[in-house]
Amino acid sequence: MKAFAKILTVAAMGVLVAGSASAAKIVVGGKDFTEQLLLTEMTSQLLKAKGFDVDKKTDMGSTTVRDAQVNGQIDLYWEYTGTSLVTYNKMDSAGMDAQQTYDKVKELDAKLGLTWLNPSQANDTYGLAVRADDEKTNDLKSLSDMAAAYNDGKDLVMALGAEFSKRPDGLPGIEKAYGFKTTRDNIAAMQDALTYAALKDDKVDIAEVFTTDGRIKAFNFRVLADDKQFFPNYAIVPVIRTETLKANPELEGILNGLSAKITDEVMQRLNASVDVDKKSVEEVAKGFLDETGMTM
Repeated sequence: MKAFAKILTVAAMGVLVAGSASAAKIVVGGKDFTEQLLLTEMTSQLLKAKGFDVDKKTDMGSTTVRDAQVNGQIDLYWEYTGTSLVTYNKMDSAGMDAQQTYDKVKELDAKLGLTWLNPSQANDTYGLAVRADDEKTNDLKSLSDMAAAYNDGKDLVMALGAEFSKRPDGLPGIEKAYGFKTTRDNIAAMQDALTYAALKDDKVDIAEVFTTDGRIKAFNFRVLADDKQFFPNYAIVPVIRTETLKANPELEGILNGLSAKITDEVMQRLNASVDVDKKSVEEVAKGFLDETGMTM
């Protein structure tokens, strides 16, 4: 009887262990714009398909989601190498290429218990765009041209997100790097998602954009060349708490597999499906996972 009871106990423990492994809860976080909503949704759907219990937390600002991960409130989210380097780690990105930027943030964030997995091929850096068919800005081809226009007193209104207008890798840094200064009358502050419509509807002359955004092509915008290479590389990378990865090592292969599917063209297409074609984030995420066979 004792031997039989022991067998039952061991079997029960095995069931519990197997059950807890297949139902491990992973908190997936994300920021508050379309691309991040898509990445969060794709990751959540993929992990659920692989047997994980997922708690999804979206619509967070950059600093909020970063702090939440460092503090252990979320397990993973997709971050941008340039954001970690410049905004979180307070480093100058001058002279650093994509690989150097990735290597540096991976090294620095490891000290905080964060592991940067494989970078995707998508570089969602900042840009400033104009309407391609606007006579007022037809002579602006680069950020140097824009700086010269402001220095000449040209009345150009720029739509900027709240964070971009204050970030060192945003407007303050551009002004310093390109040698110009805007006034309060030159700036229209708004949510990031609204800058595209403001430019499209001729309410502003220049707008902050993300270079993987599908609306750039759909709305016939021209992104001004960053001829002094001010903007850092912003490779999109899955970042996970090291403690979570050690407890769930299979996550590395799953997330690296998803990262390998993401390119500039892919993100532009997916973003446009939501922002231009008005499909739901859930529908677009599922469609991408299905077409790539990720959830099979």
